[in-house]
Amino acid sequence: MTDATLKTTPLNALHRALGAKMVPFAGYDMPVQFPLGVLGEHKHTRAKAGLFDVSHMGQVRIDGETAATTLETLVPGEIAGLTAGRMRYTQFTNNDGGILDDLMVTHAGDHLFVVVNAACKEQDIALMTAAFGDALSVLEDRALLALQGPAAVHVLAELAPEAADLTFMTGAAMEVGGVPCFVTRSGYTGEDGYEISVPADKAEALARRLLDHADVEPIGLGARDSLRLEAGLCLYGHDIDTTTSPVEAALLWSIGKRRREEGGFPGADRIQKEIAEGTTRKRVGLKPEGRAPAREGTEIVDSDGAPIGKVTSGGFGPSVEGPVAMGYVASAHAAVGTTVSLMVRGKPLPATVVKLPFVTPGYKR
Repeated sequence: MTDATLKTTPLNALHRALGAKMVPFAGYDMPVQFPLGVLGEHKHTRAKAGLFDVSHMGQVRIDGETAATTLETLVPGEIAGLTAGRMRYTQFTNNDGGILDDLMVTHAGDHLFVVVNAACKEQDIALMTAAFGDALSVLEDRALLALQGPAAVHVLAELAPEAADLTFMTGAAMEVGGVPCFVTRSGYTGEDGYEISVPADKAEALARRLLDHADVEPIGLGARDSLRLEAGLCLYGHDIDTTTSPVEAALLWSIGKRRREEGGFPGADRIQKEIAEGTTRKRVGLKPEGRAPAREGTEIVDSDGAPIGKVTSGGFGPSVEGPVAMGYVASAHAAVGTTVSLMVRGKPLPATVVKLPFVTPGYKR
């Protein structure tokens, strides 16, 4: 894909004005880092607040009295039980129990507000359109900003005092600096923070107001990836895909008791069987010894050198001050404390299976 065919977000000109290094990502021209650099951006988000442009993601509105129960025919998450203002993380599954994408669903009062990944949004929207027809609206005229970090609440409350009243995984319509927005207290960093759905034509002005705060820096895709890895959060197409089930991916917590028992979603037979009998492999956290990071695709072997899995995400964790990774291993080797080796450049690098996440979450419960 050439630069000329890349899509742009409403903040593209702002990114360039701020000196961002731009790269193609999911068909969009996106900032991978700003002059502060990936390491600085990562540490700033953990210490204060970072502003991310996530406008490349898909935003969808679903109307109608049966919206929640119909969505439950596509996802294993408990949607019908959501009360107004509550949000839920779930997955689209296929008939084999594999994951087509993961998504966030918010009961926005008189409709459902759904956010899907950029790389999968066309297929996701087609899937939902087939189920909902005219009840589904793609919100093409909206941008999405993520304000993440321990200072996020103080920064946003200056423009929208009621934002401070939200708790983790809740959302509400509110004015932010006089602009009508839909705000959720959620994010992808392991920190407290917000995602702000804002009219596209107001996005740059709002971003500039947020960046005017002394505690806020612009953050690119590089630090977004290292932050979510430390938080033990899955990246679609890497840690989860059509070959992985929610149970293998250690996402069983996202499937409520009623849905586990009743089924009624694609792949329910496999997923219910795995809940009852276990899986042959599991997603785990991995802490390599030393300083060398183990990247995606690195083979994981047991003490005898036999292959038992692969790394799906790996890199340097700035907050952990060392390498961190996630991957799938045979269930017999998935217990916390198990020692394994990672085949980095042909040499076995000792590592330990550890509990996720690698950092203590800062969510406001």
